[in-house]
Amino acid sequence: MRKLAFLLRPKWLVLAAVVLAFAFLCFSVLAPWQLGKNTSTSERNDLITRSVDADPVPISDVLTANGFPAEDEWRRVIAPGSYVADSDVLVRLRSIRDQPAYEVITPFVIDGGPTVLVNRGYVLPVEGTRAPEFEAAPAGEVTLNARLRQAEGTSREPVEDDGRLQVYNINPEQIGAAVGVDAVDGYLQLDDAQPGGLGLIELPQTDAGPYLSYGLQWLAFGIMAPLGLAYFARAEIRERRNSRAELADAMSGEPDAEPEFGPEDEEEFTLPTRREKRARARAASRSTTPSDPRLADRYGKNR
Repeated sequence: MRKLAFLLRPKWLVLAAVVLAFAFLCFSVLAPWQLGKNTSTSERNDLITRSVDADPVPISDVLTANGFPAEDEWRRVIAPGSYVADSDVLVRLRSIRDQPAYEVITPFVIDGGPTVLVNRGYVLPVEGTRAPEFEAAPAGEVTLNARLRQAEGTSREPVEDDGRLQVYNINPEQIGAAVGVDAVDGYLQLDDAQPGGLGLIELPQTDAGPYLSYGLQWLAFGIMAPLGLAYFARAEIRERRNSRAELADAMSGEPDAEPEFGPEDEEEFTLPTRREKRARARAASRSTTPSDPRLADRYGKNR
């Protein structure tokens, strides 16, 4: 256990805490978040795909006084009834083809049934963000071809702007209370060329998106983080073991013996004789004597 004692130092404890917290978030928050979005997107895509090929059914077959089941969202229905006059509501902060837009919601009384909100489509703002004028819903009996949609949550209270009631979400309870109707949970989204229809809101793309790959990546990160910590800890243990081994070898080894030289390896050193000194001096004098003929005429030849 002494080999692992360094793991109890503050820097290693902090590193381990960070790694474990990150792995916990990957497995408990980040990966489930992305995988959950992938599941909901896949379910929505399945509902849209089935609704495209399915024949519309009377709304009375699926809609009750309390709304309709979630598995019936995007289902095409036929709804006879009449719009409630002077009860339009604008939904703010919408985007259509990357452009800011308003969606127009109008209550609709179903023949022999409850009241349901109808999303009539979108209108584009004018003069910046000001809501434009748009055509009122037709009076009298009409028959709508539409798709069932689930209600949205609420984020802010309704506001009055430019003489029109405006909301931030399509929530039947909030909108119904604001305009004085009792609307069921859920709403209708009009198909193309319907009575009272405005700009057509197209079906969302049935693309699964990157959520599955993102979820798998977070799972991989959650696995790799502890493995990385274990790798660095093992490398530290190995480095410490090698350092101890080198220190032990240095302490137990004998010092290197100095090389011995025999008499045959030593060079004999003798002082130069007087004759050798004179010979070396003459050689030095000849190497430094000018050799140019003009200098030789002036100073005489070498002797």
